[in-house]
Amino acid sequence: MGGNDNSNGNKVPDGPKRPIFHYMIMFYVIGMILLTLLNAIALPFVVNRSVQEVSYNQFLTMLDEGKVKAVYRGDTELQFTAENEDGREGLYKTGNFPDADLVNRLAQADVYFSEEIPTQVSPIAQFLVQWLLPFVFIFLLGQLFIKRMSTRIGGNAMTFGKSNAKIYAENETGKTFADVAGEDEAKEALKEIVDFLHNPEKYAEIGATLPKGALLVGPPGTGKTLLAKAVAGEAHVPFFSISGSEFVEMFVGMGAAKVRDLFKQANEKAPCIVFIDEIDTIGKKRDGSGMTGNDEREQTLNQLLTEMDGFDGRKGVVILAATNRPESLDQALLRPGRFDRRIPVELPDLRGREAILRVHGKAVKLEDKVDFNAIARATSGASGAELANIVNEAALRAVRMGRKIVSQQDLEESVEVVIAGYQRKGAVIPEKEKRIVAYHEIGHALVAASQSHSAPVHKITIIPRTSGALGYTMQVEAGEKFLMSKEEALDKIATLTGGRAAEEFIFHSITTGASNDIEQATKLARAMITRYGMSEQFGMVALETVTNQYLGGDASLACSPETARIIDEEVVRIVKEQYQKALQILKDNAAKLNELSEYLLEKETITGEEFMEIYTRKNPTADTKETEGES
Repeated sequence: MGGNDNSNGNKVPDGPKRPIFHYMIMFYVIGMILLTLLNAIALPFVVNRSVQEVSYNQFLTMLDEGKVKAVYRGDTELQFTAENEDGREGLYKTGNFPDADLVNRLAQADVYFSEEIPTQVSPIAQFLVQWLLPFVFIFLLGQLFIKRMSTRIGGNAMTFGKSNAKIYAENETGKTFADVAGEDEAKEALKEIVDFLHNPEKYAEIGATLPKGALLVGPPGTGKTLLAKAVAGEAHVPFFSISGSEFVEMFVGMGAAKVRDLFKQANEKAPCIVFIDEIDTIGKKRDGSGMTGNDEREQTLNQLLTEMDGFDGRKGVVILAATNRPESLDQALLRPGRFDRRIPVELPDLRGREAILRVHGKAVKLEDKVDFNAIARATSGASGAELANIVNEAALRAVRMGRKIVSQQDLEESVEVVIAGYQRKGAVIPEKEKRIVAYHEIGHALVAASQSHSAPVHKITIIPRTSGALGYTMQVEAGEKFLMSKEEALDKIATLTGGRAAEEFIFHSITTGASNDIEQATKLARAMITRYGMSEQFGMVALETVTNQYLGGDASLACSPETARIIDEEVVRIVKEQYQKALQILKDNAAKLNELSEYLLEKETITGEEFMEIYTRKNPTADTKETEGES
């Protein structure tokens, strides 16, 4: 009897395995019935007909009656086709008696005549045509049917109820903690699990048991899967890897059967590590409406909860899971005894980013003077996957430039590629618009440089990018910052409005080029009021809730419509005040604005050092007269 063991040791049917076999059996039975009927009714008339022996006189009588259709003469016999009593055509044979007038009689009767008898089908060939070939055709058709069914239900139709987990034997993950950089806290939390798998007797002596599960939580690309593989590589135990979506199937009960099979395999190979990626696919909170009691996803979750309770933690089976949405997980899944530990895998800090860049830099040929610290400072907020992409983009750029080694310039350009896209070298921008873009970007940089709480300007360019940006100003903090003061937030809003302020001040007109600046300034001003408590009117009152903090941080207001109206007024006031502040800074530095813009138009790209050299120069060479009338 087939089936899987549940937590009580009883046999549990494989659920959806039986219906597909019923379909297969029905298909083949119907096919064989049709094949038998075809051989019994149709094929004898097409492939081979039985030969009836008659006397020569009967043949002559049938010929005179006009029933004979064709005659074939051999050495010892005649074969002929003729109508039988029921009007059908039959095959006959008779002795070959000498009859000199036979050919003339056949010609007069308009009967076909041949000097040789057609070769009959051999018994072997008849068997092949009548039985073997049709059976092979039916079998292949059945296999095609099964394949189509398995494609529709998302798996192999012959392996219903079996888990699709990829199993890596000892040392096959190829990863250790040395391959993981920038996540020191997460590694420390997981090292105890590795130690338990190495020395279980040390913990058993004091009565401690291994944590059954650890939940890795963090933004995409931070290395959650890599950490899980590193744990298995360090512990030298088998590693089961499966995605949460692979448990969700079309047939109800199939996901639960896969969970049972996965834990059965894990218990057989204990000690081992089971890694479930994107566990929120099957671990979402169950609603209280009572309308989803038979839902496949809910049954899979219930089975997972049961299995995590049922297996013996002393065997050394560790469940690791990863998710970007911890707030959506069912509370029963997060309680102690199931996922005992919640391990944050956050975006790396400055030191972590530098370490990650060094790890990925080992895979490419780098020049000796590469400064990873500078790249790390320019990539604040980047994940490990994005940093790996930056190193790869730098290597690709070096190949495009015909070099065999990656330079600092390649890495810096790859940072810009990830941020703003590739350069649009073929783009032709009218001189008037190019001038507007130059003043816009210098407006940002001048406002930033004139404030005490702004990050230093790193680079300014007016070369168009594939992201749609016609230019941008890059600011890079000198060190890592974890907090933003109210003064810094206001200065940042002023810097964002500096581009639009420069357009209005110089050209007495505004363009659509500030759309992204407007969006960022508005978002920051609103967050100051609703999330950061930086408004004098509302103070320390939370006015919005944030969901999916690791997937963009969607926010929704949690206040009355009247309060929402006041928030809007506050946002408008903050942005307007900072815009006026930026406009005044540019008016006070009109000469520098013109000089720097002309320099940027000439060079197209300037560094932060070049910008500051001109900005701090006491005797500018550029014309200080305000440019007017250009619109």
